[in-house]
Amino acid sequence: MEQLTSLLHRAYADHAAAGRVFFASYQSPQDTQHRLSKGECWVAMNGNVLVGTVTVSAPHTTPAGYPAPVGGGSFWQLAVEPSQRGTGLGQRLLALAESRITALGSTQAVIDTSSQATDLVDWYRRRGYEPIGTWRWDVTNYDSVVLMKNLPPTTS
Repeated sequence: MEQLTSLLHRAYADHAAAGRVFFASYQSPQDTQHRLSKGECWVAMNGNVLVGTVTVSAPHTTPAGYPAPVGGGSFWQLAVEPSQRGTGLGQRLLALAESRITALGSTQAVIDTSSQATDLVDWYRRRGYEPIGTWRWDVTNYDSVVLMKNLPPTTS
């Protein structure tokens, strides 16, 4: 948990430095464990070094009022070691998350990120995600934009 938490802190440090307090930028190892218990945690390794992660859940339970369709899947803690940025690892982790969501029976992926993190919002939009609402988490200091992508159903 300590290595994974440390990766999350490094991956989200730029956002924290810009004043966007993503929970992943400061969560404790216990928080990491709790968040992992809500889904499947996938990790990317380079040899024996942890370089990426994503946690996936489908269908995913959301708080009352959260603007997401019932039965949709989600992912969180998508993180890439800063030295690995630009290698396509984030895209591969995103593809894995979407693949797992459909394998678990959902046809929509719903996520949220800081509305101020325009680079992230744009990254997701280029990959087919569209804004469907806003949300405010009590562990962050910003309003989130909620984004959704319709995923192709699995074929048997």
